[in-house]
Formats: sequence, C-alpha cells, structure tokens
Amino acid sequence: MDGGTGMRPLGKKLLTNGPIEADIFFTHTHLDHIVGLPFFAPLYQPACNLHLWAGHLKPRTTLKDALSGMMVEPLFPVPLDVFASRPDYHDFAAGDEFDPQPGIHVRTTPLNHPNGATGYRVEFGGRSFCYVTDCEHKPGTLDPLILDLVRGTDLFIYDSTYTDEEFSKYVGWGHSTWQEGVRLADAAQVKQLVLFHHDPSHDDDFMDKVVAEANKLRPGTIAAREGLELGI
Repeated sequence: MDGGTGMRPLGKKLLTNGPIEADIFFTHTHLDHIVGLPFFAPLYQPACNLHLWAGHLKPRTTLKDALSGMMVEPLFPVPLDVFASRPDYHDFAAGDEFDPQPGIHVRTTPLNHPNGATGYRVEFGGRSFCYVTDCEHKPGTLDPLILDLVRGTDLFIYDSTYTDEEFSKYVGWGHSTWQEGVRLADAAQVKQLVLFHHDPSHDDDFMDKVVAEANKLRPGTIAAREGLELGI
C-alpha cells in the first residue's frame, strides 16, 4: 500500500527469498506516497512480476504518466523505463471492485482529499483489512462511503494526522483525526484500529499520549510505527 520511504527496506527484505510477484496499490500520487518507489529494489529485477494500481487519476491522466513526472530531470537522474521488471500499470475508478490475484478481492471507495484519493479493503481467506488514509472528514457526520467499506473488518488503518482540537486549523488540507477514526471504528464494528499518517510535529511522546487516550475509548488501538508487522 503506497510507496513512501519504507519501500527501500521492504524491497531489500522481500528479495532475500528470490524474485517476487506483488501488487502495489496507491491511495494517490502526492509526493509523500510515491517518493520511495524508485528505491524499491524488486522494480530493477527482470524476474520480478509487479503490478501497480491507482484509482484517482482516470480519465485526466494515468498512473504511469504521474510517476513519470516524478522520475524526470531535473528531479531524478533516470526515467521510469529504468525499471527492468517492466511493471504493469492499472488505472481504475475509485469505487470499483476487482480480484488482483486468485482468492484476493479488493473493494475501493473515493476519499475526500485534494486531487482525489482511494480507500481500500482487501479480503482473503475470510479475513480483511482496510487502508483508509488522506481523507478529510466533515465534523458531526461519519462518511457513509468509509463506513460501508470498513464495516466488520479485522484491521482498520486510518488517517489520524490531527487531533480534534487541531483539526479546525487545517480544514482543506485533506486529513482527519484519531478521534474520528475511533468514531468510525465503533460505528462500523471493526476489530482493531491502527492510527496512521502522523503529523511530523507529533513526536513519540505525543503519540504515546494519543494511544493512551485512544485506548480509553477503544481498547486495543495502536499507532503505526516504522517496522511494525501485524497479523490478522
């Protein structure tokens, strides 16, 4: 999901067992969600089979064109066609459903974010997780599209950039709050909430306090952190 700076260590770890096949789903193509992609080692391995997906660009443009705009002089030394894996690029419309691999079903929904974004629900073997980030809520109402997407999911990863107290200063920036994540999780009866997309001004001590407060409202809630691995 997405292509931040974690793509570099992830790619190295995945290749320890040889070539891979993988699907990479982008919520959107703002820089912080794609900047790690050129450093994802499997892209440079001809034996790897990679599929890249985005649901917010058509019909204006394509995912391949958007990524090409990042890997171009004077911003980057080599162009997109340096990827020896020759990845496939798939553009769909947020709201579509599809089966990227046998037994895996993906549901999507549009999110309220500048230039558009897509939320994902991935279902496999009777389990599911939802990745819903870069979405701005409207205070006092729960987004019905998100509620429908995440209802009953095992793991709900949600845009928790701000607190409710901070939110009014950032209306229009396209992000939500950890409290809204709790409200959505409760209403949709999800099993576990993961707070994600932290504001860079929130240090570890701040996040520890957020997690403590969130657990008073919803026990078991955690904050995403570098290197965290979760099973469902």
